[in-house]
Amino acid sequence: MIEYQHIFRVAYPDTDQMGTVHHANYVKFYEAARWEMFRSIGISYASIEEAGFLLPVIRMNFRFRKPTHYDALLRVHTILKEISGARMWFTYKLYNQDNQLINEAETELAFVLKDSWKPCLPPAFVLDAIEKVQKH
Repeated sequence: MIEYQHIFRVAYPDTDQMGTVHHANYVKFYEAARWEMFRSIGISYASIEEAGFLLPVIRMNFRFRKPTHYDALLRVHTILKEISGARMWFTYKLYNQDNQLINEAETELAFVLKDSWKPCLPPAFVLDAIEKVQKH
């Protein structure tokens, strides 16, 4: 559907006593990449919340292939794979500065109404922005 490249540098607090990036930080790396993808098509998470919707993660899956360390320059290749009903699926591939695949992940999110947390269809402005990008 939509693909996006997000580049960032590993911060010192993201590492653990073993000197590698702690596994919990991959969640925030992928969340940042996902929202930068949305920002690149004109949608901020704030605009979704202001419209009365939330997008909680309902499933995550990670495959750790290689460790990475402080100050490494990393690239996340994010794909919005599918939207169906209230759900959205993303895949991620994380590469180091040598273009080696170090992690792969999938997340599933669901649109819910902010007031009730009941699943709902995505707002029209989100679908319109995605459709506009897909046409180009």
